[in-house]
Amino acid sequence: MSRPYKTIEPSVIDDKMLEEMVKKQGPLGRAGQIAQQEGIDFKDVDHLQLDFQNILKIDNMWQFTSLTKLQLDNNVIEKIEGLNTLSNLIWLDLSFNNIEMIEGLDELVKLEDLSLYNNRISKFENMDSLVNLQIFSIGKNHISDLESVVYLRRFKRLRTLNLAGNPVSESERYSLYIPAFLPNLMYLDFRLIDKLTKELALQMHHSAIAYLVHQEGLEFKSLERMRLEEEELALHQVLNEMQHISDNVLMESKSRHMRAKINKLWSKLMSLEMQLVDQLEEASREFERNISEIVSTYIENVQALIAQCRDLENRNHENMLEIAMSSYDKMGKTEGDEEMPEELRALFIDKDTVINTVNASHDLHLLKIDNQEDKMVTKSNAWVRDILEKLHADEIARNRKRVLEINIYISHWRDELDFLELQDG
Repeated sequence: MSRPYKTIEPSVIDDKMLEEMVKKQGPLGRAGQIAQQEGIDFKDVDHLQLDFQNILKIDNMWQFTSLTKLQLDNNVIEKIEGLNTLSNLIWLDLSFNNIEMIEGLDELVKLEDLSLYNNRISKFENMDSLVNLQIFSIGKNHISDLESVVYLRRFKRLRTLNLAGNPVSESERYSLYIPAFLPNLMYLDFRLIDKLTKELALQMHHSAIAYLVHQEGLEFKSLERMRLEEEELALHQVLNEMQHISDNVLMESKSRHMRAKINKLWSKLMSLEMQLVDQLEEASREFERNISEIVSTYIENVQALIAQCRDLENRNHENMLEIAMSSYDKMGKTEGDEEMPEELRALFIDKDTVINTVNASHDLHLLKIDNQEDKMVTKSNAWVRDILEKLHADEIARNRKRVLEINIYISHWRDELDFLELQDG
């Protein structure tokens, strides 16, 4: 799972290597000749291949500020570092190295495709800033804790995940656990996750997922409260300082600074609210999708059972008709049951009456079966519709209330500042 370098002298990413690789991968033809003569500015390079160079340490990458694709696979790299200036990076390949820990990715906020395949990594960590991550390959590593996959739920855009070759992929729970806890995932180990697998995964882990979503909501609220308290404390400190200022020029400067902080606080609170709205909207869509799938499966099962009921009723009808005709024939031969009630005997006036009576009973039974099916299907769909409508209505009401609270809160601080300015004036 790692590449040896004891027999080969490991290399360092220096200017000479970078110049050689940039020229080698530069434009062809006449444009390439001009580039060779005039040189290529590193800050203009957007793609760079440094694979199979026996590189031990990532270094000297600070000039490649426009880089969007970087290949560092098939080296002997032991640590992810030196990438802080590559903020435009979208595609990063660090596969087939000797990396033991995920780190050094904090500034790569635009990263969409990350490969850490075939390394020595045992834990998901230090990836919180990768908000745009869509493809993550970390197969053939040392990931052994199935529950640790929950860490990847924070990547709302993640669609493809490769964990094949890790100890975790050998678990019997693996194939259903991953789709359940990462519902937006489309491909696992480069195989499409079909609808049936998602339904089974959700049914198996429904309670655990509901609890997890609740906990995530609580954590978000706690974080929001902490941020608000920090901002409020900072505002109080500035106001206290302003109360003891006698210099008008300094007071005016502090006042502008305070007003800017209040406006910044408003923007931050509204931004947090929008983030919460987006998260709740995504959670609502996930809930809607999951509950719709559950009800759809339930309706399919109901319809299958109803179909069985119809088959049983049809067989029962055939048996009843056979018994009725047999009884009619016996009565015609004076072999009828002398203990048969008079009301029943009256039905055996003629053959058509017997057949019509049995058929009418059959039709009535089928009608009741059909009505029961319609009732169950209609009630199920109405139940889902009512839940989703209430969910959406509650979220709209919550959002409006929250926005009003933010505006009232900010108005309070602005009023405090205005009052202080009036006193000073």
